[in-house]
Amino acid sequence: MNSSKKNHEFESKNRSVVSKTKSLLFFTFLISIVFSCSKNIDYSPEFIEQTSGRYLYNQDEVIDAYYEKGKLFLKWRGAEKIKVLILDKNTFFVADMYKKLRFVQHPETKKRYLSIISEDNKDQMTYDYLKVEDSFKIPSMHLKDKNYDKALDGYLKIQKQDSTSVLINERGFNSLGYKLLKEKEYQNAIDVFKMNVALYPKSDNVYDSLADAYLRFGDSLQAFNNYKKALEYNNGNKRAKQFVEAYNKNNSKN
Repeated sequence: MNSSKKNHEFESKNRSVVSKTKSLLFFTFLISIVFSCSKNIDYSPEFIEQTSGRYLYNQDEVIDAYYEKGKLFLKWRGAEKIKVLILDKNTFFVADMYKKLRFVQHPETKKRYLSIISEDNKDQMTYDYLKVEDSFKIPSMHLKDKNYDKALDGYLKIQKQDSTSVLINERGFNSLGYKLLKEKEYQNAIDVFKMNVALYPKSDNVYDSLADAYLRFGDSLQAFNNYKKALEYNNGNKRAKQFVEAYNKNNSKN
């Protein structure tokens, strides 16, 4: 590559970096200006008690609303302290979501929600994110706590409503199982792979992974049973075929 071409590429990359940096600085500046306009609201203890807590964002995500020194904050998607722009007592803007939300109560059920405020129809009342008990756990919480039966029950309910839901992912569960295997948490890995089998009973890969976990755990019979199952759904699975043939050959000698 000649020097002029190298210089051109360097200049292009440099302009791109400068452009991104300027955009980031402008966005940071804009956010700081927006939040400086946030209203100071004197929330009553009753209002704080009624609105703080857990709201169901979707079947496997929650928003936690809480108050610290009289100011409202949110927890969402791993962020522990999300600042919000207060518009009035019940309404606030969340930059992380790019949504305007409002605390509302259903007139009939009396249940509390976070309502999404649409710019097209600001007066339309919707009931989007239901307030649930603080003890309420979504499937991923049960999974994190290693309560695999409860996690599976929750994921099966999601799958029943929407079999293509992004909230349940065969590859994701498989990756978690192998992470546990790497950490030598064999029983936990087996439980995660068994959960994946229950969710995707016609996938040869889930049986292959479960068999691998049993093999590392030292249970060759269960490894055989699951490799054999993997072959039922994919007779081209070489690893499963080799193990089943070797296992049968070894047992025929005995």
